[in-house]
Amino acid sequence: MALSWAALSAGSRSAGLKLAGAIGAVVLILDQFTKWVALEHLLDPPRLIEVAPFLNFVLGFNTGVSFGLLGNDSPYGPWLLSGAALLVVAVLVVWAARSDSRAEAASFGAIAGGAVGNIVDRLRQGAVTDFIDLHAFGWHWPTFNVADIGITGGVGLLLLSGLWPRKASGDDAPAGRDGAPR
Repeated sequence: MALSWAALSAGSRSAGLKLAGAIGAVVLILDQFTKWVALEHLLDPPRLIEVAPFLNFVLGFNTGVSFGLLGNDSPYGPWLLSGAALLVVAVLVVWAARSDSRAEAASFGAIAGGAVGNIVDRLRQGAVTDFIDLHAFGWHWPTFNVADIGITGGVGLLLLSGLWPRKASGDDAPAGRDGAPR
């Protein structure tokens, strides 16, 4: 089956929720598996693994949100950030259930899966495990993980999906000369 822009932008609501759930589950499983591997191989002894001239694996722990924002040593921080993230996930699930766009549903699923992956870390260990370290041409990106890739990719897809034309449904399809939808 060929994938097209039209196929990505049209879908049923229940199918959208299933798609969001499937993508969210894949992001969550990949995130937790890769973090487990990173903890097993980068923690003891602490080390850096050079994968490519622009990519290292190095273990880091983030007590804040993206790129360490809002990080502090408060014992309530992980619980507050996790609670806020759970509210966002709940909203994403509602939006996925209401969306008739596969691209939007996939976006919501990727974002929710990444958010849940980071929530698991915060509640389990008080910080999010980061291990992917990109750098090139004197520029160094903050260390991140697969959950962050899901969140960022989901947001990017959501923004792009807003540019795709929507397939007209019977309710909003243009009317013919006799007034009936075409």
